[in-house]
Amino acid sequence: MRVANLILVAFRSLARNKMRTFLTMLGIIIGVGSVIAMLAIGEGSRVNIQNSIASLGTNSIMIFPGAISHGGVRMEAGSVQSLTKEDAQAIAQQCDLISYVSPVVTKGAQVIASNQNWRTLCIGVYNDYFSIRGLNLSNGRLFSASEHRSAAKVCIIGLTVSNSLFGEGHDPVGEYMRINTIPFRIIGLMEKKGQNTFGQDQDDVIIAPFLTVQKRMLSTTNVNQILASSSTAAAMDDATDEIIQLIRSRHHLKDTDEDDFTVRTQADISNIFGSVSKVLTILLASIASIALLVGGIGIMNIMLVSVTERTREIGIRMAVGAKGRDVLIQFMIESIFISFLGGVLGIAFGVTASSMVARFGGWPVFITPFSVVLSFVFSTAVGLFFGWYPAQKAAGLNPIEALRYE
Repeated sequence: MRVANLILVAFRSLARNKMRTFLTMLGIIIGVGSVIAMLAIGEGSRVNIQNSIASLGTNSIMIFPGAISHGGVRMEAGSVQSLTKEDAQAIAQQCDLISYVSPVVTKGAQVIASNQNWRTLCIGVYNDYFSIRGLNLSNGRLFSASEHRSAAKVCIIGLTVSNSLFGEGHDPVGEYMRINTIPFRIIGLMEKKGQNTFGQDQDDVIIAPFLTVQKRMLSTTNVNQILASSSTAAAMDDATDEIIQLIRSRHHLKDTDEDDFTVRTQADISNIFGSVSKVLTILLASIASIALLVGGIGIMNIMLVSVTERTREIGIRMAVGAKGRDVLIQFMIESIFISFLGGVLGIAFGVTASSMVARFGGWPVFITPFSVVLSFVFSTAVGLFFGWYPAQKAAGLNPIEALRYE
């Protein structure tokens, strides 16, 4: 029997039981849609995390004060203040693979302008900080060399601080405000950055010259961290080694001594969160795949019922010349058609569900062609796998016994 005739017979058989065919297909639709939606959510989270990490700057290298040990118990990083601005200056002067360097000190601050006040974070940095972090100004200017040397009371503020103190649409450049009772003149306004993946508002910040914050607000000689940027992404590992060797030398550490500082790169952070995101995506996809397996079991169940219901029909066809492989192909066509059409409708369902999650749930989603192809191929494979046994059972029926079946 020609394949075209087998396809026609299979379609007619499915059309006779439209509701049952649709309900059988529903398991595949839900399974494929769930896999696409879960992969889209996982991939969206990964992309969002990567974008947030990219907002840390270009080829960023972060050096933190190290940990201190008490009685053999090693405390957290930063428990000992081991970094100074001289370390940052040495990195800038002696590390050839480093393009920008800035020491960083931070201080929580209450700021007041006129009758408005706001609680925010004040950061003391060099101008290189803006290049490392990729920060731009929408208005105003950066700090001058004399302002850095004299610890001038000037600052650059983020959009959130500006809106909270002066109202939306107001240009704060040239205005004055008090930071912990110290008067500061605003010389710049940063472009909007928005929130990062961790919910931190990157516009809720005040940036001042490094010495201004260190001397006037903290009265310390140490720094919270040092930010650096390698000349190229390929040079990041070598630049990190340069920094480690230089700081160990400056801190007079022996070969047997542990580092009293910690170095992290953008790549390290990206790999950590990338691994977490990958595990999350695999977990979500695995859970969603269970629906596909349930849908496959549904196909097998209905096809077995169909074989039982059509035993006499199969016997008649075999009696008039149909071969076992013709019956096998017919039932396989029915099974594949159910999974194929279910896969197509499932893709539409998954794309729609992902869009709804993004629109109403505010969750980042990113649908990749790979996830669509994977779901479709998997659904078709489910049809083949779970349709094979019922088709084999139908093809193996004895024509005489089938004709006697009531």
